[in-house]
Formats: sequence, structure tokens, C-alpha cells
Amino acid sequence: MGEWSEYFEDFPEENPGNYVGERFDPKGAQALREQQAKAAADQANLNSEIAAIVQKHRPAAKPKK
Repeated sequence: MGEWSEYFEDFPEENPGNYVGERFDPKGAQALREQQAKAAADQANLNSEIAAIVQKHRPAAKPKK
């Protein structure tokens, strides 16, 4: 028996990654994955920008006596 990827190439309707909701839509599923990846990357960029702003405006630590 071959690899799972070979099986799904032969029977794409058996791959749960090709469904959007309960509807078989390989192109729609791929577009959804790309959209989710872009949203995750955008959120990561926003998080790093927010962290930089917070660090910039954080008061300096006072020296201990």
C-alpha cells in the first residue's frame, strides 16, 4: 500500500481537507486555508507591532538601592 498522499490523489473525495463544512470543494478548501494562513500572519505582525509600542512606552526600570 502506498502513502496516504497517493491515496488522496486517487480519491480526493476521501480527504477531509477537501471539504468546506459538509460540502466537497477542494478549491474552496484551499482558498480557505490560504485566507486563514494570511490572517494568522497578519495577526502575528500586529502582535509584534503592539509589543514594540508597549516596550517603547514602558517606563524605565528604577535602579535598586
